[in-house]
Amino acid sequence: MPLYKIVKVNKNTKVYIWKVTESEQELSEGINLTQHCQNRMDGMKSEMHRRGFLSIRHLMAEAGYVDADLHYDEFGKPYLKDGNKISITHSNHFTGIIVSSTSEVGVDIEMQREKILRIAHKFTPIEEYRTIANTDALIRKLTIVWGSKEALYKIYATQGLSFIHHINVKDFTFDSAATTAEILYRGNLSAYQIRFMEFEGFTCVYALKS
Repeated sequence: MPLYKIVKVNKNTKVYIWKVTESEQELSEGINLTQHCQNRMDGMKSEMHRRGFLSIRHLMAEAGYVDADLHYDEFGKPYLKDGNKISITHSNHFTGIIVSSTSEVGVDIEMQREKILRIAHKFTPIEEYRTIANTDALIRKLTIVWGSKEALYKIYATQGLSFIHHINVKDFTFDSAATTAEILYRGNLSAYQIRFMEFEGFTCVYALKS
């Protein structure tokens, strides 16, 4: 089974990443879905989405959970029945989860694509990146910023939160593999730690509430 990577963030928090190479039938083996999740999967037209859905259940098993341990609140935010925090992501043939016993957490995996140059103005002040002359570096940096905001949005899970107006990701270097961020929404300020890694043309970003 292609468990791609486990990252021990701290003693209470781990990130699990899966590279989806198996068939749907292979991924179904050993996985018991609740009726709700079976119905969700049956409604997925894309085989890739179904394979990703099943691979996440394998990641949960790596973390010691079964499908019945996973629930969702009214905003669609996942949580575990033992009270531990979880966040889920999938992008093409990579899927990931982050599980923590102490911190609110979010994770996002994104493919590094040129398309991000066209939509960057929607989620970040693009003028801040004028000093980056190399297109590849700009794509990488914007993908980290987008992934950070996606991960933070998953933690905050509040309708009306704007990527460009309410979430601020502090500047960073690639070598640091980390930064910080703040969300200021309706007068409430919250702070977060951000970490990121890149592999095979993808970016994985995970966030922890400070």
